[in-house]
Amino acid sequence: MLVIAHRGASGYRPEHTPAAYRLAAAQGADYLEPDLVATLDGVLVCRHENEISGTTNVAGHPVFADRKLTKIVDGTAVTGWFVEDFTYAELRTLRTLERMPGLRASNTAYDGLEEIPTFDDVVALARRETLRLGRPIGVIPEIKYPTYFRRLGLPLEELLTERILALGLRDDEVMVQSFEPTSLRRRSVMTRVPLVQLVDSESAPNDFLRTGDGRTYADLIEPAGLREISTYAHVLAPHKDLVIPRTATGALGEPTRLVDQAHRAGLAVQVWTFRAERRFLPTGIDFPTELTRFAALGIQGLFADHPDQAVAALRKPALNL
Repeated sequence: MLVIAHRGASGYRPEHTPAAYRLAAAQGADYLEPDLVATLDGVLVCRHENEISGTTNVAGHPVFADRKLTKIVDGTAVTGWFVEDFTYAELRTLRTLERMPGLRASNTAYDGLEEIPTFDDVVALARRETLRLGRPIGVIPEIKYPTYFRRLGLPLEELLTERILALGLRDDEVMVQSFEPTSLRRRSVMTRVPLVQLVDSESAPNDFLRTGDGRTYADLIEPAGLREISTYAHVLAPHKDLVIPRTATGALGEPTRLVDQAHRAGLAVQVWTFRAERRFLPTGIDFPTELTRFAALGIQGLFADHPDQAVAALRKPALNL
């Protein structure tokens, strides 16, 4: 059972920071998950959104005040400062902030301390921690907004492939994720690294919406859709509600057949995202119980904000996982 550190150990440190990735490795994570967007000059950096006012101190830099804009990102109007409007040198002048200060107040002690890391930085960190800890730690980057960035002349698939080859990443060191099937199909002919099809619990992939493809995420997890995914990807990564839905009271309901159907299509299954705070938990159970309910379905991995708690829950000898 793989424990994937969602944006690093983001339950304990501001997400997508070196501190979050280092702590995740120390806590036993098998993979570090950097979300990737591109700067104006084509450097891949780790942010969950390309709009950075919520996770950096950009608003406090008067020199960048005129770069505050409103853009349409994947069909939604977003106002703020965008990674693609900054060179990497400019971005390095910013410092990171906790995304959810009201919920994770202790994380704010680390506000303003670190720069935004690049993909190369995370690979180097994972390799250092692999040597230090004596166990393999991989990276599982997610390509964010690939259709959007391609229209800007910043093709994330090619930029990532260039870095994977330049860094000499082996297939057992890296997996690549995307919500957009078109993006993964492009990646599938560039290198042989394992690919992960992310699936949300509602709506449709943005590339489908852009091209008028009428299929939704729900269509992708039908048996025919899973068979199609297996022609270019190795892993299905569904939202956890697609695996065990919540009832009207917020409790865990009965599992769906998705895990078994994905396995029959030849796909491994990695489920997202598990967070230990009470507001994210199903009614009536604690975090370890939630994790073990999902693990019992035979999934191959899960994404967690609190890797230490996931490791503790999933690697007890009695679980035989």
